[in-house]
Amino acid sequence: MNPWIGWGLAALFTLLAWQQYGWQGLLFAFSAITFWLLLQFNKAVRVMRQAGHAPIGHIDSAVMLNARLQPGLPMLKIVMLTRSLGEKVGDDPEAYRWTDPGGSHVTLELRGGKLVRWTLWRPEVAGQDAPPAP
Repeated sequence: MNPWIGWGLAALFTLLAWQQYGWQGLLFAFSAITFWLLLQFNKAVRVMRQAGHAPIGHIDSAVMLNARLQPGLPMLKIVMLTRSLGEKVGDDPEAYRWTDPGGSHVTLELRGGKLVRWTLWRPEVAGQDAPPAP
C-alpha cells in the first residue's frame, strides 16, 4: 500500500476516534497505530534475521524465483521470497543477483526500492538442443 494512503487512513481514524470518544478515543487510536507499526517493524526484523543467516546471493532455484517475480515488488518481499540478501552487481541502475546451485541466476533491477525488471540466465547444457535420435 502507498504510505500516503496508510498515513491518511491513520489520520482519519484518529480524527474519528477523537470526535466520537474524546481523549479516550485519541488514546485508543494512538495505541492501535503504534501496534500496527510494531507489527510491521517485527516483520521486517524477522525477514532480515532469516536472510542474515543465509549465504549472500544464494537461492534454491532461480527458475522458481523467476516465476514468482512481478513488477513493482518491494525489496522486503523479494528478500522474503529468496530468504537471502542479493549480491549487489550495480549501482545505477540498482541491481542484485541471486544464483542457484546449478549455476543459473536471476538479476533484478530496482528503482526506488521496487522491482522494475529482471532477467533469468541459465547455463547451456551440452546436447540439450540436439534433435532426438530416430
